[in-house]
Amino acid sequence: MNPIIIIGAGLAGWTTAREFRKLDTTTPVVMIAADSGDFYAKPTLSNAFAQKKAPEQLVVTPAAKMAETQNVILIPHTRVLRVDPYVKTITTEKDGIQQSFDFSSLVLATGAQPIRIPVAGDAAGQVLSVNSLDDFTSFYEVLKSASNRRIDCLNSYENDSYLGNKNAASKPVKVVIMGAGLIGCEFANDLINAGYQVSVIDPANRPLGALLPEAASEQLRQSLQDLGVKWHFGTTVLSVNKAVNLVDKEAESALQVTFANGESIPADVVLSAIGLRADTRLAVAAGLACERGIQVDAALQTSAPNVYAFGDAAQYASSGNTTLPYVMPIMNAARALAQTLAGKRTEVIFPIMPVAVKTPALPLMIAPPKMGSEGQWTSTEDHVWQFYNEQNVITGFVLAGAQTAKRAEMVKLLQVAL
Repeated sequence: MNPIIIIGAGLAGWTTAREFRKLDTTTPVVMIAADSGDFYAKPTLSNAFAQKKAPEQLVVTPAAKMAETQNVILIPHTRVLRVDPYVKTITTEKDGIQQSFDFSSLVLATGAQPIRIPVAGDAAGQVLSVNSLDDFTSFYEVLKSASNRRIDCLNSYENDSYLGNKNAASKPVKVVIMGAGLIGCEFANDLINAGYQVSVIDPANRPLGALLPEAASEQLRQSLQDLGVKWHFGTTVLSVNKAVNLVDKEAESALQVTFANGESIPADVVLSAIGLRADTRLAVAAGLACERGIQVDAALQTSAPNVYAFGDAAQYASSGNTTLPYVMPIMNAARALAQTLAGKRTEVIFPIMPVAVKTPALPLMIAPPKMGSEGQWTSTEDHVWQFYNEQNVITGFVLAGAQTAKRAEMVKLLQVAL
């Protein structure tokens, strides 16, 4: 019997394996992972610093234990080169060796890739993104190195061998974040609470502008600013260059970030958090229908039989042809897909799934209206906003601060309205 092959060992891949094993304990399942396959909760990447958690502490279950528990053949650190959805084969490469695998069904859980905008400068290659545990590890190490450099400079100063400015060396490590969306704001809150100096740059005029009503966005801006976050709205990063003052060990910063409006600020680390784009590369090369994501029907099947996709990589027909890059859609889709893989075609039905934004400065619970919806936000009480469409029907809500406790109440209200 040819196995079910899952490409991707993130939340989507492992949840599929777990849900499928509840229904079928014998059909072979092979998982191909570009990384180690360790299981971790991706949302923890943007609130780990304040909790003083190192990358290895974010691993919930090691890959080997996951594979054993779910009776999965895990092939880690392996790149999938090609998918032939009609011959039902995939081709992989590991350590320069290519190998082909046949499958009975294929699950594309390839996730998303960070959106990167062109940045000039001799240090443009040092701009980081965090979309995986490996990415977070690199980010963590760069911040650790910058912090150690501050300590080394201060020690050199005390030994009369430091040529720079002691005041500059004692300042917090400076982090510049490109993007004031959900991930950018979460990292800003996490890093400022962990003692870093944070500046956020965004071409919009407020944080989370695509998700929040203006009043809620302003409250978030002010709450993070009160903690020390510095905002730079209405512009973008033009270039990132190496700071020239490092020759004499002056510790003001390692980098210089220049904006499109001509302003320039020092930085030790630059993080791009502009957003994510569905990873459709394998699907496009295989001839599968793709737009913003891999197009799937109500049962998560792609344009090829026995080939399925979901998670950050998918574009859901059952949800208005949108992508749903959050945890709850993955959990719901995985349960439906497991039924289909076990022989009972099951369409996924997405409930109302509010998104929790991890910004302790101002906790937020968001159930956004459908993209492109016409209507307006109305504040019914302090820290509560509801979105009314043109038919005067509530199709979304935002709760802030202590009002996030009203999540269940608002979901019920939205269910009745819809």
